[in-house]
Amino acid sequence: MAPLDSPPLPPARPGGPAGPTRAYASTRTRRHARAGGPLLQVDGVSIDYRTHERVVRATHRVSFDVHAGDRFVLLGASGCGKSTLLKAVAGFIAPSEGEIRLQGRTVTQPGPDRVVVFQEFDQLPPWKTVRENVAFPLLASRTCGRAEAAERAALYLEKVGLSRFADVHPHQLSGGMKQRVAIARALAMQPQVLLMDEPFAALDALTRRRMQEELLGLWDEFRFTLIFVTHSIEEALVVGNRIAILSPHPGRLRAEINSHAFGLHSLGGSAFQATARRIYGLLFEGQDTPSTEPAATPVPGSVEADAAALARGPRTAAGHGALPFRISV
Repeated sequence: MAPLDSPPLPPARPGGPAGPTRAYASTRTRRHARAGGPLLQVDGVSIDYRTHERVVRATHRVSFDVHAGDRFVLLGASGCGKSTLLKAVAGFIAPSEGEIRLQGRTVTQPGPDRVVVFQEFDQLPPWKTVRENVAFPLLASRTCGRAEAAERAALYLEKVGLSRFADVHPHQLSGGMKQRVAIARALAMQPQVLLMDEPFAALDALTRRRMQEELLGLWDEFRFTLIFVTHSIEEALVVGNRIAILSPHPGRLRAEINSHAFGLHSLGGSAFQATARRIYGLLFEGQDTPSTEPAATPVPGSVEADAAALARGPRTAAGHGALPFRISV
């Protein structure tokens, strides 16, 4: 059967939903957030792969913190270890050096408090319907009973716009719809951290943009904590409010950027493009890439002005704000 057409999802309201949201953070997560500490800590993590000939280091002493509600992006070229780091956070890989802590507890194995959405379309069991795919992890992990699992599946399928496709099988869905099911399944688990490993990389450009918009709409409503892996500078600026830039072979944390001023509304803007060039320089040249075009002067106090200040980098005069670029030594 040919893939079904993907139905539109209502656009996210700029200020978030009008009514109350279904915030799903656990009591312990909320208590930890109120205490002011980071939800997740990656502390000096190195990861090695062993072959018959030698030991290959994928990441080298990477450290960063993720706070509750962050949209934290791991950005880097192929081979920088970003997906490897994500798997370590998920508990699939043990660090060779360093430690990963979730709410102060060392991560030693996978758990329902961390759920991964992969880029492959075959992550859904093909013999289960869409509804069954979303409910299955809840039942398998004994997170909840059948009644609540059915309720959560219905809720999150509605949120991703797939309620009327609840009883079809994955082979009847387009690639974008399969990823929506995977996202609904992950959110239904109500994890402390949602991990996404280049989830839109295999989609066409138009569907990818739409999925980015829908992901931000879901975050607007539920305020989940997200760690998102990508090799796209544009996607990193659109999706993330913080970006960790990894250098390749082995992956080291080269810089961290506060990117909260950017979003889909910023695409094509001079500040957005200037920051993208700066990130490109950090990724591939180890230095900022100078702009070759004169930038328009934004209105003082506007979002564009804040973004332009971010793109220019830190000011030298004392008392003019925190450094937006934090270069790792």
